[in-house]
Amino acid sequence: NVHRGGSVEAVQLDAAYEQAAVRAAQIMGLRVAGVDMLEGDEGPLVMEVNSSPGLQGIEQASGLDVAGAIIDYIANQVSFPEIDVRQRLCVSTGYGVAELVMHAGAEHVGKKLGDLGLWDRDITVLTLHRGVQVIPNPRKHVVLEPEDRLLCFGKLEEMRSMIPDRPRRRARVRKLPQEARDLAEGQ
Repeated sequence: NVHRGGSVEAVQLDAAYEQAAVRAAQIMGLRVAGVDMLEGDEGPLVMEVNSSPGLQGIEQASGLDVAGAIIDYIANQVSFPEIDVRQRLCVSTGYGVAELVMHAGAEHVGKKLGDLGLWDRDITVLTLHRGVQVIPNPRKHVVLEPEDRLLCFGKLEEMRSMIPDRPRRRARVRKLPQEARDLAEGQ
């Protein structure tokens, strides 16, 4: 803590740390946050997400006016306040927002978005989530990879038809233990 006499130094974070910090703040529902992290053997470890971080150390290390940037960000939000997209888009019967997951081995994996015929089926892809990366308004040339998640708006029935049927599990009927059968028969 700088206000208690600590020192600061600038470090260059690799993309995995930046993405983990942004994702941690998003999970907590925060637009502005300080994320305390450690370096683990397998990548970044999030220790704490602060909704009101101390800016003194960040500003000293970065040389940036972080407080001013936060104020500018909030001022810009006044023009475009946060809205519940799902609620706003579900005004027409039969239309809605859904997330389609492209599991490994799915027929759409390895294909371009434009080759899926989504637009012909009245489905618009709003975002593509690939790991921790979010691709807004993905273009038709983007090739789908396993575990990609598409956030779509469109005809719910059309989107439902894109989800592969789950194999139905055959019900196994087991015999009751002898003791239970005896009880059922009143013995």
